Amino acid sequence: MQGLDGKKALVLGVANKMSLAWAIARAFRAHGADVALGCVESSRRRVEKLAREAGCGPVLVCDVRREDDIGALFRKLAEVFEGRLDILVHSIAYADLEYLGGEFIGTPRRVWTEALEISAYSFLACVREGRPLLRASQGASVITLSYAGSREVVPGYNIMGVAKAALESAVRYLAYDLGPENIRINALSPGPVRTVSALAVQNFETALKVMESHAPMLRNVTAEEVAAAALFLASPLSRAMTGCVLPVDAGAHILCRPSIARCELKR
Repeated sequence: MQGLDGKKALVLGVANKMSLAWAIARAFRAHGADVALGCVESSRRRVEKLAREAGCGPVLVCDVRREDDIGALFRKLAEVFEGRLDILVHSIAYADLEYLGGEFIGTPRRVWTEALEISAYSFLACVREGRPLLRASQGASVITLSYAGSREVVPGYNIMGVAKAALESAVRYLAYDLGPENIRINALSPGPVRTVSALAVQNFETALKVMESHAPMLRNVTAEEVAAAALFLASPLSRAMTGCVLPVDAGAHILCRPSIARCELKR
């Protein structure tokens, strides 16, 4: 694979050593990129420790619900990376755990709005604010993370499925807008991976077992495999790809799975 030597990357959504964002950041750094990390204030100390260990940095704190925070992050990044950003990774999602489970119909307006704002609108806002830096790359790659619950019912995923569907639609519209500027916009759609946030989701352990027994490759995927796919999308090897949602799920996406959802996941 072509390396990322000299590339400038920003990975948003690093929370801890188990997060997919961290696996991606670590892989980028190992392949020669300069990697800045974005996190929330509550994760800052953990992320700074990880950054020191891997030679990443700076660590930039940002609350994506605040336009001022997003603007400040990219202004700081412009100084650090001298006005250029080659790779932007958005790995940010949130929904109130109380409503991940049970009936979707009970989702309150507040929970809907918050999930869509943080999980989908933040992607648009970050790409918009970073656009001048991405344009300066003359071949930038933007990557976000989705999940199969955007396309089909995953019991318990509820409002996050709606948010991921909006995110994937945003990928396509941004790819159309920014294609003339040679800025590529793509998403990865991994199978279930053990992360701290995923472990809090209802039915997650069952989902792992279902994928292991039904995916064509008869196994789950690892964070390192998701990071390898991100490396591909970040590299010139994918230079003709934009507007794509790339499954990284041991082939599970090719299956017809209504019986799995009904019979093997708790309702």
